[in-house]
Amino acid sequence: MTSFIDIKAESDFSLQNLPYGVFSTCDNPRHRIGVAIGDLILDLSVVASLFDGPHLRDHQGVFKESTLNSFMSLGRASWDEVRQRLQVLLGSNDATLRDDSDLRAKALVEQSKATMHLPATIGDYTDFYSSIHHATNVGTMFRGKENALMPNWRHLPVGYHGRASSVVVSGTPLHRPVGQTRPDDTKPPVFGPCKLLDFELEMAFFTGPPNKLGQPITMENAEDHMFGMVLMNDWSARDIQKWEYVPLGPFLAKNFGTSISPWVVPMAALKPFMVDNFVQEPAVLPYLYHDDKYNIDINLEVAIKPETSAKATTVCRSNFRYMYWTVKQQLVHHTVTGCNTRPGDLLASGTISGPTEDSFGSMLELSWRGSKTVDLGEGVTRKFIQDGDEVIVSGYCQGEGYRVGFGTCTGKILPAITK
Repeated sequence: MTSFIDIKAESDFSLQNLPYGVFSTCDNPRHRIGVAIGDLILDLSVVASLFDGPHLRDHQGVFKESTLNSFMSLGRASWDEVRQRLQVLLGSNDATLRDDSDLRAKALVEQSKATMHLPATIGDYTDFYSSIHHATNVGTMFRGKENALMPNWRHLPVGYHGRASSVVVSGTPLHRPVGQTRPDDTKPPVFGPCKLLDFELEMAFFTGPPNKLGQPITMENAEDHMFGMVLMNDWSARDIQKWEYVPLGPFLAKNFGTSISPWVVPMAALKPFMVDNFVQEPAVLPYLYHDDKYNIDINLEVAIKPETSAKATTVCRSNFRYMYWTVKQQLVHHTVTGCNTRPGDLLASGTISGPTEDSFGSMLELSWRGSKTVDLGEGVTRKFIQDGDEVIVSGYCQGEGYRVGFGTCTGKILPAITK
């Protein structure tokens, strides 16, 4: 496939990708839905009438809305129809856009001139704990190697319900959280700014059509409910977390901010990059079993740019294929009780760590609980994130001569608000 638009080989936004996002511009502050292609955005609100296939002709209004929720709700047949139509419209052999300079001028926007927004109204957000390397590392730090994994970990995708209201789009700065910590176990807790602030390299997927309350999503129809994926940084206050997490798990250590990338890559674009699932031992219960490949070969990186530095330093190189529990298993387990999902719900992977030290997806692991430093160059080191640091997450799948990428997910930490 080739496009009439000039797309560099290293661009994240190839014709094979076509991720969805919500953007605005200075001359038009209205939030609208677009598709990234090369360095441009195709404004779907301008070309909505061109989606006249059997599934979309009566639903063109979804592209006039300010979020993707309604489009997400239409389901896989509609998503596939739109994707196929987009690849024709943006392809080199179709004249509809290629030869209509007036329409191109209205419909194509430079990404550099756009402001990106949250792609959906997120009703619910769930975070899993699905990387066996990360879970083993953290368990080893706190319980020792023999008891690194809890007894349930290999039997079900462990997760918790997060805070949807503080999920923010890439580029949104966040203040260092304030809360209770207990740095000295022999003394009472103290109150103040978090001292052990961390990033967590994650990915997440948005759900599509809802399931009815009481009606679980099964492995057979899980893909019908999965719209697309984003990069995520699940910021974590490790010292607050240590004091609060017993007995009910993460709370204030996680609710102050979660960053996601603005572009949602469709699951269909990721299909060519599916690889063998992680070998699961012991065998999972039947409702969690699937033999189709659903791990994904996504190259992931995290870089840190201190406020005093002109450059960012890569501190982690990992891959989504290291996940023990697949995204299908996460969704099926989430709803096995009959829990209902809604279009635009967000389900996250948990920290993605690989088997080597340079692939660990958090500062907790990279500094091994603060016992060593992470070198950022120019004589700068870190054990945890400091004020002014910008964390940059990126990821892409590499095809033959093209990429299916996610752009970046960035966030800068500002000082705590103490008054």
